Amino acid sequence: MTEPGLTLRELDQRLVTDLKGVGEKRTAALAKIEIRTVLDLLFTYPRKYLDRTRQATINELPVGEEAMLLVEVTKVSARRTRNGRSLVEVAVTDGTGSLSLTFFNQGWREQQLSPGDELVVFGRLDQYQGRPQMTSPIVDLVGNRTGRVVPVYPQSETAGVHTWELDTMIGEALRRVMMVKGFSDPVPSDVRARYRFVDRSTAINQIHHPESMAQVAEARRRLVFDELLRIQLELVQRKVALEQSAKGIAHQVGGSLVTAFHDNLGFDLTGAQLRVIQEINADLKEPRPMHRLLQGDVGSGKTVVAVSALLAAVQGGHQGALMAPTEVLAGQHYLGIAALLRNMTVPDPATLLGERPLQVDLLTGSTPAAERRRITVGLATGGVDVIIGTHALIQESVAFVSLGMVVVDEQHRFGVEQRAALREKNSDDSVPDVLVMTATPIPRTAAMTVYGDLDVSVLDEMPPGRTPITTEWVKEEAPAWDAVRREVAAGHQVYVVCPLIEESDALEVRSAEETLTRLQETELEGLSIELLHGRFSSDEKKAAMAAFRAGETSVLVATTVIEVGVDVPNATVMVILDADRFGIAQLHQLRGRVGRGAAESFCYLVGEATTPDGEERLRALVRTTDGFELAEVDLDLRGEGTIMGQRQKGRNDLRLASLRRDREWVEAAREVAINLVGDGTGLKNHPELADEISVFLGDEETDYLFRS
Repeated sequence: MTEPGLTLRELDQRLVTDLKGVGEKRTAALAKIEIRTVLDLLFTYPRKYLDRTRQATINELPVGEEAMLLVEVTKVSARRTRNGRSLVEVAVTDGTGSLSLTFFNQGWREQQLSPGDELVVFGRLDQYQGRPQMTSPIVDLVGNRTGRVVPVYPQSETAGVHTWELDTMIGEALRRVMMVKGFSDPVPSDVRARYRFVDRSTAINQIHHPESMAQVAEARRRLVFDELLRIQLELVQRKVALEQSAKGIAHQVGGSLVTAFHDNLGFDLTGAQLRVIQEINADLKEPRPMHRLLQGDVGSGKTVVAVSALLAAVQGGHQGALMAPTEVLAGQHYLGIAALLRNMTVPDPATLLGERPLQVDLLTGSTPAAERRRITVGLATGGVDVIIGTHALIQESVAFVSLGMVVVDEQHRFGVEQRAALREKNSDDSVPDVLVMTATPIPRTAAMTVYGDLDVSVLDEMPPGRTPITTEWVKEEAPAWDAVRREVAAGHQVYVVCPLIEESDALEVRSAEETLTRLQETELEGLSIELLHGRFSSDEKKAAMAAFRAGETSVLVATTVIEVGVDVPNATVMVILDADRFGIAQLHQLRGRVGRGAAESFCYLVGEATTPDGEERLRALVRTTDGFELAEVDLDLRGEGTIMGQRQKGRNDLRLASLRRDREWVEAAREVAINLVGDGTGLKNHPELADEISVFLGDEETDYLFRS
């Protein structure tokens, strides 16, 4: 039962001009930081708190230590230094001592700060001429604030909105809301009781005006859950609605074609592969379209799982399609899958023997015109069973007899419209089953949020025979080149990866072209070295890869064009120059190009780390080859950003919630959402929750989220 009170919709319909003291000038300033309604204002949360019961004091703060201080301005002076720079010096005190705040080239501080102002400052305490000072600390004007815990809001010098002004306006809004009837609380009482949540009125009051940090934590738990629940409710009910309304294809699973494929592999499937195939088969049997995400680390055997799903469609008289983001990756898939399906046949009553070879084709932007005509005719008449390609598959000229299964590889590289277009290829309005794959492991909580409309399968077991890769971080190049010569002498091959194609003085990174010339003339003189980068034509890329695959090239100097889809079992060394300039996922993908055969393999991360995060990335790669563990490290280092992706408008999705810190609440919100709307009835019994989703996400945004 929803508790009575003002709804978020009602607060969103009240402009900030309804508040006392908010005139035209202040309204314009607030609009610059996207605060237009009372709801916007109340959901602008403090970015930090000053706990006066535990705050540092000037007399106790050691030189060289960073701290947050609450101080009062006693004097402000400004002058020019000898070299013409502006210098503003602000004398402050906190009753236990005094210090000087020094600001270079920030002349506006003279107008911003006045004697008597109360500030929260954060910086490092230094000494200058024997006196304590902080140089260019972070400063928040807090006005004459009282209380044990002082909230500090995000302020904008550009807009002219300060933390103490936000606090005053938020206090006025809260007073007005509580005078009426408080905040409505649409989260069911049994859910609140189960997780021991405070009610919404208490949470919003405590997040802004807490009496202790314990109250902040209590309020944050509740409001984080609300944010995550709104997203999960939308994802789950959209997923259920599609399953109920879309016309799917009920496939025959475990038939003779799939069985023959497994029998002819020449190796046993891993337990993880068998489990995931079973999960996929359970979906394929149903007359509703499958939407499943397959996560698997580099080399975990995703391709075999994908082919099993494609064959389940083919053996029922349908067609299968695999779409990859690049021609290199599509070509690699074609070579691998065509080899796996060689000598397999499908029924065909039009032939003398009643069967014909299973037909696998490749369609990309560079497919010759005559070959393209043959393939499109085959797709339209049923002569092509499995088609592998790039975005060329979704062109209007490409039509299928009956597309039963779609596999999208490295799907994050496709736009929303591209992914949706392949699902809409059948003329009878039936929707093919969709399996999206990624070799970039995603933390569980991120997958549940970013891909919340998908069922998730995980390949968390490596096939036997995969050799562990030894990873080293070296500051100098010499050890890497020694290893390259050693491995080439042993008959193996090597990748050398550079971040840029051409020289860039600004970034000070090696280019592939410069590196190729240098290695040919110095460190790797006498070895067979070739170049591959993204500006090569399609034919040039194919030729370079074919030569490397055939063993004609010993060392391939490349950019990240080889990040995915390149499979050369004889390659045993990966050298990544300027490694700290790559993200964890890229480094892990690049490393996965080696270790694909039986020989011991090595990855050398070369260069200094220029930032603490860069150092942690490299240390993590050395520490583990587990992509899922690295994904968690990556999430911790980078943060989650905006969940909905490239949004056109609307509020921030997660103002308080963090997929890093709030993993348990993502799972809890998902579970509650499934309980509330998983039966297909939607939110008709919870209309206010439905309205809140509309307020925060909007129809266009939920559409984008779902279609992604």
